[in-house]
Amino acid sequence: MKSLNNKVALVTSATRGIGLACALKLAQNGAKVYMGARRLDAAQEICDNHADEGLIMAPVFFDAFNKDSYKTMVDEVIEKEGKIDILVNNYGTGNPEKDLDLINTDEDAFFRLLDLNLGSVFRITKLVVPHMIKNNRGGSIVNISSISGTVPDISRIGYGVSKASVNNITQQIAMQYAKYNIRCNAVLPGMTATDSVKESLNDEFKKSFLSHIPLNRMGTPEDIANAVYFFASDKSAYITGSVLEVSGGYHLGTPQYSDFVGKSRQS
Repeated sequence: MKSLNNKVALVTSATRGIGLACALKLAQNGAKVYMGARRLDAAQEICDNHADEGLIMAPVFFDAFNKDSYKTMVDEVIEKEGKIDILVNNYGTGNPEKDLDLINTDEDAFFRLLDLNLGSVFRITKLVVPHMIKNNRGGSIVNISSISGTVPDISRIGYGVSKASVNNITQQIAMQYAKYNIRCNAVLPGMTATDSVKESLNDEFKKSFLSHIPLNRMGTPEDIANAVYFFASDKSAYITGSVLEVSGGYHLGTPQYSDFVGKSRQS
């Protein structure tokens, strides 16, 4: 028997990258997974492509820029299944063109990132938790944050602050709803080799970043999905409020690490 049999999971922004890896991992372990997606045709194609593997997956409309879709998404899953056991708040966005340092960041862009990255977690979780309470079965909420939420940077202040806020709201939810056996944890990816990252970063930057990672590689979406599965399953039944970095050891130890070890790997 698979560990997530009879569980219903909802994963937002689930058609590619980390979200897709999470959806597949949960389905492979027995959950019925609803894939929150703006392009229902793309989500349905993924579901169809994996049906022969015995994975039970279905699309549900979700558009982070359309807040009405948050409620319709949750309502549709509840109407069809009567419950949501696992919520993975995977959606997140950035705006590197306008999100810079304190002085040069566009103010509207800053607060827009907070509204999207923190607001989506707040609003969707607020909709799901009452159903978890009502069903009296507990539940697991996993928020995809970022290493940027714990490590200050010279740019992207809005993104970093929004992800730090996700870390805090994770622990707030964990404290407030533990009495209902609702657990809430966060996974903090470091540099992860999604298609968007591989396409947007030049080789020089990637080499520089890797010089600060003791495990000497980028993460994969599957690395993140493994952590999400752990938190979604009963394997972590006594863990809540955890903020887990999945970053290959990035920023662990002496700041001089790259001078003595990381850069020598490149020579």
